[in-house]
Amino acid sequence: MGVGEEFWRGFRFDIIPGMAWIKTIDYEQSDGALRAEYDKATRRAGKVYNIVGIMGLRPLQMKASIDFYGAVMHGRAALSRAQREMLAVVVSQVNHCHY
Repeated sequence: MGVGEEFWRGFRFDIIPGMAWIKTIDYEQSDGALRAEYDKATRRAGKVYNIVGIMGLRPLQMKASIDFYGAVMHGRAALSRAQREMLAVVVSQVNHCHY
């Protein structure tokens, strides 16, 4: 059994009644700090992924979150970049997240 599987045993992901709805701001409606963050996201990844877009109502917090991720994944650390990526994959698997 993998890490965290005991927690999810018996949980039925196929019968979740619905998903939460989060208001987002499309690129075309963005401006200012949000437009700048969307532009940076597009340069980094080729598009604005949902994980970024859901923070659109709070562009300063979006920037802080992206900066934090960058520091964790690309900053100086005892773990190699590959090890950090492996940990991110394991956490995503445990959380049933495709990101």
